[in-house]
Amino acid sequence: MNYFKRNLKFVGATGLLMMSSGVFAGEVAISDEMFAINNTWMFVSVFLVFIMHLGFASLEVGLTRQKNTVNILFKNTAIVAIGFLTYALIGFAMMYPGTDWIFGKVFGCTKIGLNLPEGGLTSAYNVGYTYWTDFMFQGMFAATAATIVSGAVAERIKLSSFLIFSAIYIAFIYPLIGS
Repeated sequence: MNYFKRNLKFVGATGLLMMSSGVFAGEVAISDEMFAINNTWMFVSVFLVFIMHLGFASLEVGLTRQKNTVNILFKNTAIVAIGFLTYALIGFAMMYPGTDWIFGKVFGCTKIGLNLPEGGLTSAYNVGYTYWTDFMFQGMFAATAATIVSGAVAERIKLSSFLIFSAIYIAFIYPLIGS
């Protein structure tokens, strides 16, 4: 019990220190080097999540009949392409509506497509990363969410039906939940 109390005091003191230093108030200044490191790390993370698609494809191929191998590999490749296109056209604008809320603070959408905001390539967009870094990171996770569904319905759904589902899922459902 003493261990718990001691750690609780540490966490409380750390929180007070962060609040007094302005971390929660959005007053964080970031150096150019740290900004570059943050963006680089996020792109490395995007690559690692992309590699997960290879793992999902290998797992699905190993758990299904041999005759479905080409179908599964195509499905896992097409999801990334379809995912990024639909997420770029509709999903990103729905996930980050800014002030353009349509239904309370639940559903919103800015202009269709990718619209670089003012300061989107600097830390004015976000303290740690740029607009494009954010899009790539979120878009890859949207595609990965559809790939996970791919494994659940392997050998149980037609390719065309799954690709239509994936486009709808990545364009509307994932951004609505992520928003």
